[in-house]
Amino acid sequence: MVLPAQCVQVIVVGAGLSGLQAATNLHNAGYTYTVVEAMDRVGGKILSLPSSDNGTGIVDAGAAWINDNSQSYMYNLAKDFGFDLVKQRAEGTSIFQKDKGDISLIPYQLPFDFEPQEIFDLLLLVGKLSRYVDRSNLQNPHLGPDAKELDSMTVLQLVSKITALPTAKSAAGILTRALLGVEPDELSALYFVDYLKSGTGLWNIISDEKGGGQYLRNQQGNQQFPIRLAAKLTPGSIKLQSPVKSITQFNDHCVVETDKGDKLCAKKVISSVSTTLLPLIKFEPPLPQEKRQLIESTKLGSYSKTILIFSEPWWRRAELSGDFTSTKGPISFTRDTSTDKTNQFSITCFHVGQSGRQWSKLDPKQRQEATLAHFQKGFRAAVDHVPEPIKIIEKVWEEEPWIKGAPNPVMMPGLMTSKAGQSIRDSFGNIHFVGTETSFDWKGYMEGAVRSGVRGAQEVINSLAATNVTVSAGYISN
Repeated sequence: MVLPAQCVQVIVVGAGLSGLQAATNLHNAGYTYTVVEAMDRVGGKILSLPSSDNGTGIVDAGAAWINDNSQSYMYNLAKDFGFDLVKQRAEGTSIFQKDKGDISLIPYQLPFDFEPQEIFDLLLLVGKLSRYVDRSNLQNPHLGPDAKELDSMTVLQLVSKITALPTAKSAAGILTRALLGVEPDELSALYFVDYLKSGTGLWNIISDEKGGGQYLRNQQGNQQFPIRLAAKLTPGSIKLQSPVKSITQFNDHCVVETDKGDKLCAKKVISSVSTTLLPLIKFEPPLPQEKRQLIESTKLGSYSKTILIFSEPWWRRAELSGDFTSTKGPISFTRDTSTDKTNQFSITCFHVGQSGRQWSKLDPKQRQEATLAHFQKGFRAAVDHVPEPIKIIEKVWEEEPWIKGAPNPVMMPGLMTSKAGQSIRDSFGNIHFVGTETSFDWKGYMEGAVRSGVRGAQEVINSLAATNVTVSAGYISN
């Protein structure tokens, strides 16, 4: 069959980490491919920016952390690329603001400031959650012994079942916002338990120490990961500013059409598009019912950052960690994101969940004023004077038309144990699906994205090898 020009064996939709890792594995296996990306850069939700106009410091406005223990793919990439990894600062006194606005100082190791009875309740909640995580089935979460029970309720309903104290509900909100950008009544308890399991457990996924989800940062900036992966691919194989308009499947090939009117053909397509954004693409034939139900029953979290850059790390003189956690907002939590070797001193403020959504609807000037006022109020509980930042960098991921939120879509009650929920990694004809949300391990993180790309590429390689597909001069033949 004669097909349009620009035929390759595989088209990869999306040049984030998952798509680029899939393309890398295809490249290394000797297959031909084209990567089409809607944005004007590679990296997706990974974005690194200069901290000053004339300095060498870099800050991450998107994905920020890896570890050297359970995130082997990302750590090995960092070593291969020669990146300088910086340990997340994990010492000093932290600041905590309760629901009613009271602010207190707490040791770094304590995530919350509660009364003895409240702490007992919190430990009860953590213990129960941890047991659910231990009993869950990572490869087949719908088959776990507690799957049906957990998938019948939200995280908030689960917490209310464990304890009636509002403190536990407040703690659950801190967790779901920080990890997924959603409120505890917006996602399935089973999905949350599975998410914790994928990050090697509750204490690890929230930890800033070795083995934790927030242990290491990249001095060169994490966008160098996709940039370096892209640089190793065949020259000209990545097409930026090329949003995919439609994917049409025929008996033996697929045609991908972009908004520019370009038509590309291939035997296989790997889509790294987030589930919630799949409706932006017209599929012919239409996606199966399970995939459509999956799309309708997932939602993206609200996740934004304001990075405050200072001339010096003034908070350290006061023996502060740089952590400020609030259940009120507009700042939900902060981290010291400095890289001392490059004289880049910053505290990153995270705006997540419902308060993050409300904050994101303000105009930029109002957002900045609200952030600085809350930051000043929090840190003045510990120091007499809070310096003004020398630069402010803001990133609202909901404003990105090809991203719409972060870190990844969450599932609502009833979905994960259904055929629709179980279809998240299922291929549809010659279309294969990857992305951090599809990973078994570290979903929502860069590690999960890379692992999903490896899986998707291997699915395609196995399928093409079985059919002995070749491509030459616009023809596809078996």
